[in-house]
Amino acid sequence: MIYSMHYSSPIGDILLASKDSKLIGAWFEGQKYYLANIDDKILEKEDETLIKAKEWLDRYFNGEKPAIDELDLAPEGTDFRCEVWKILCEIPYGKTISYKDIASKIAQKRGIEKMSAQAVGGAVGHNPISIIIPCHRVLASDGSLTGYAAGLDRKIFLLKHENPEF
Repeated sequence: MIYSMHYSSPIGDILLASKDSKLIGAWFEGQKYYLANIDDKILEKEDETLIKAKEWLDRYFNGEKPAIDELDLAPEGTDFRCEVWKILCEIPYGKTISYKDIASKIAQKRGIEKMSAQAVGGAVGHNPISIIIPCHRVLASDGSLTGYAAGLDRKIFLLKHENPEF
């Protein structure tokens, strides 16, 4: 069973979802891939996991820097996507990384010459736990803003929220 609750953020409503006491989703209403990979029945009911996620987001939007590891995350995806999402979790608050840099990290880890930055972009776009797994911190290699499943306006807000000099 999946439990869900709605969270009202400064940039739109977010659906939070948990399964087996782990956070599996945080999607902006209407974002691309909304509820992707969710096959179980969803019951709108707060549980401890969702309350912790709400408190985490409250702190984040209040200017604090809550740590990702304060929440028990269990994003569902392919091994490759999970590998990319793990790298996203390592991006420091207020900093950015490029799709190309993530691809290079994966290639190095796998002992291969190169990895497709486009494949990385697809994995980043399918991140089911927006904001908490900070896919908004990924930019093109030239520093330009590209893609965000919840819309570039939200990506810009989040980047400026974390680093006013952005």
